[in-house]
Amino acid sequence: MDKTDKTARQQYSTKVKEEFPDSLTVGEGRFVKKISMRYGENPGYPAAFYAEEGVSGPTMAAIEILQEGTKGLSYINVGDMDLGQRIIRKLGIVVGNRKLCVIVKHEMPSGVAAGDGPEETFERAWKCDPLSNFGSVDVFNFTVNAGLARLLVESVRNVEVVYALGFDHDALEILATRKVLRIVRMKAPLTEPVVDSGLELKRVVGGLLVQKRFDSRIVSPEFVDVVSKRKPSPEEVRAALFAWTVACFTRSNAIVIGTADKIHGIGSGQRSRIDSAEDAIRLSRRGYGPEGTVMASDAFMPFLDVVELAAKHGITGIIYPLGSVKDQEVIDRADQLGLAMMVTRKPGEVDCERCFLHR
Repeated sequence: MDKTDKTARQQYSTKVKEEFPDSLTVGEGRFVKKISMRYGENPGYPAAFYAEEGVSGPTMAAIEILQEGTKGLSYINVGDMDLGQRIIRKLGIVVGNRKLCVIVKHEMPSGVAAGDGPEETFERAWKCDPLSNFGSVDVFNFTVNAGLARLLVESVRNVEVVYALGFDHDALEILATRKVLRIVRMKAPLTEPVVDSGLELKRVVGGLLVQKRFDSRIVSPEFVDVVSKRKPSPEEVRAALFAWTVACFTRSNAIVIGTADKIHGIGSGQRSRIDSAEDAIRLSRRGYGPEGTVMASDAFMPFLDVVELAAKHGITGIIYPLGSVKDQEVIDRADQLGLAMMVTRKPGEVDCERCFLHR
């Protein structure tokens, strides 16, 4: 590496001095500075993490840093940890008492799976998209053991942060051999309720956007209505709930395909739904493939294209909200193709839930 390369790379390890206040007040909430970051979203710009006073339960205010690594937690790391923990908490309601692993990149899920053993659960999530998972934040709802730790420190994975409910002594010794790795423990049980203001804040130039935090109610079969001629199997309904839950935490336009215990492909952040669907199918080819999966869409289907694409690639069902003027046309085409069409409402209700996310 020549001098120019070293200088270029140095900006990513150089900590930027920040002189932010020790506390901030927004409305009735008071936030106290907890961590000074290496830098913000980009090098050269200062950043810090503030914890809300008076909160309780599994939140970012309750994290315990066991190993800072050579770089320390970054601005994006904390956002990734938060998203992974939110997904795990919600999936715990959907799948029950199973081990869960969520792998996050740039505040988007890139691998999600449920399993029975630590190593099995992690490898199942990793194989969702091994390429995208490189350099990830890996979140677990269970205690990391030595076997899992050995997988996490493999250099080919380049894991940045391990965020888990706990760590065995042997696991911590193994993880410590990777000097750049950040190790963070959840200090509150995931089953405890989150007690905070419940508000989501987004800064815009000259102002602040405030909204109530979204919490999907689609967590069990009773919240799913079937609008197609073919009724989904119990396994397809479980897959629909799993994929829908992940879609709730995926940047819109979101298309997620998966089975009852793992995600196969994720398409996110595209301007059109068909582009997101094509991405989900294409990326699934890096791992498990789209065949035999159920698709979740965060909003309605305005055209026939996504339904036709799904059937072409062996996807057997779709869960989504109604709301398009072409709803019946889409359902009729799904019937012709033999797809099971599930919508996000209780049977007998009119309105469906949608799950847009633009974080």
